[in-house]
Amino acid sequence: MAGSPWWRGAVIYQIYPRSFLDTDGDGVGDLPGIAERLDYVAGLGVDAIWISPFFKSPMADFGYDIADYRAVDPLFGTLEDFDRLLAKAHGLGLKVMIDQVLSHTSVEHAWFRESRESRDNLRADWYVWADAKPDGSPPNNWLSLFGGTAWQWEPRRGQYYLHNFLASQPDLNYHHPAVRAAILDEVRFWLERGVDGLRLDAINFCFHDPLLRDNPPKPPAERTGRGFSPDNPYAFQYHWYNNTQPENLGFLEDLRAVLDRYPGRVALGEISSEDSLATMAEYTRGHRLHMGYSFELLTEDFSAAHIRDTVSRLEAQLTEGWPCWAISNHDVERVLSRWGGARASARLANQFTALVCALRGSVCVYQGEELGLGEAQVPYEALRDPYGIAFWPNFKGRDGCRTPIPWTGEAPGAGFSRGTPWLPVPAEHRALAVAAQEADAHSALHGFRRFLHWRRTQPALCEGDIAFLDTPEPVLAFTRRLGGETVLVAFNLGDAAVEIAVPLAGALHHLDGHGLLAGSCAGGRLQLPACGSLFARVG
Repeated sequence: MAGSPWWRGAVIYQIYPRSFLDTDGDGVGDLPGIAERLDYVAGLGVDAIWISPFFKSPMADFGYDIADYRAVDPLFGTLEDFDRLLAKAHGLGLKVMIDQVLSHTSVEHAWFRESRESRDNLRADWYVWADAKPDGSPPNNWLSLFGGTAWQWEPRRGQYYLHNFLASQPDLNYHHPAVRAAILDEVRFWLERGVDGLRLDAINFCFHDPLLRDNPPKPPAERTGRGFSPDNPYAFQYHWYNNTQPENLGFLEDLRAVLDRYPGRVALGEISSEDSLATMAEYTRGHRLHMGYSFELLTEDFSAAHIRDTVSRLEAQLTEGWPCWAISNHDVERVLSRWGGARASARLANQFTALVCALRGSVCVYQGEELGLGEAQVPYEALRDPYGIAFWPNFKGRDGCRTPIPWTGEAPGAGFSRGTPWLPVPAEHRALAVAAQEADAHSALHGFRRFLHWRRTQPALCEGDIAFLDTPEPVLAFTRRLGGETVLVAFNLGDAAVEIAVPLAGALHHLDGHGLLAGSCAGGRLQLPACGSLFARVG
């Protein structure tokens, strides 16, 4: 791997700052809290951290509604706190990536406050404004991801503005060159400060169709997608015109040109489109994003066929770019509940980690995965997520994956805060606290560490090519090949032991040291226990 960019094959640990560690007792995590626990993070064996938004914000969407791209919200600390965090992370060998929410701002951003005042001010066209139809209704049928129309009436201008997300998150007008230039300046501010990478939120939403054409209806059988409530009308349309426009490619090339002036920096794009895998391939082709990730493995489908088909389809299209995979994040049900259900255990949590970390690409792991945390059941009266509140009870929103990290089970606030945590810490999470797992050699935490440290010693797993084997459910098997080395990887995703033949030439030499529940191989056959995994060198 000598000479490879640091991010190829990297494991990136996502920190949701509100829920990591609170140092000032207000019940909300902060930047000093992240800095205080960086030794813990570095010890996990990850390569980088990705910090969700900590910028000045009214917090309507918990920081994804930015009022000032260059200011730290006082809830999280100060710019000096960030500088100290960055320096400490670099001293521990950790790279630092930050969220950049470029497609929209908060209604409290100075740009929007000026834009909404009139149709002829300096920033009048910095957001997407449109006249009402003759009957006063919105300009077209576009819908917000959070439910209802994507248009909000603004009486100051007598026009509607576009918001693909909350009404308090107006979309910027990327067709205006001054907007693109201003956003690139905001990005430069953080690159100059020393961040190593950008995680680009909803990056395919930057441009809209200037003709404002209606989105066509989607047949009921196709109304599926990550995080949708069964009654969310967003799923009723093909979103052909409100995002993923061809003009976005030129902006990505401009963004990449900025990044290239800062050696070693990386851009990772979050992509959710009608064909996210095709968009990932397109957005990472040529001189655009370094990496992309989508939501195909953040769904409830946990079959070997789904994983094999998803990765294979991307590999077939990804001619130049580099993939990044995630099975949990701050927007979806935690993977141990989503895929594990009643089978949830430390053993299964470690298998899930090994699976995603064995695929070709880089990996984003979400805080708490190392502890084997399941989805928290947050009562309605404690909900904070506007998405969950709007769609209760059919869809409970995202609070269940955002509850605070339990550091010590017995302490008030589970060691997260000396105050009242912004979301409750459930009793089952207290039992999985870091302090308790440190004392248990068989815990999910120790298994997570063992696997990631072992993975670093296996170049084929970090950067090798991938080829899937034709295996029956519930077995997922593939090879990773780098140079003259080939490693066989196999997972039993079921709850009963299996034995299968593998069509590989050459002897299989079992690779140990990863700490997983291991299978065995002999005479071209694999024996895999329930939740078992196997890594073997071929030849």
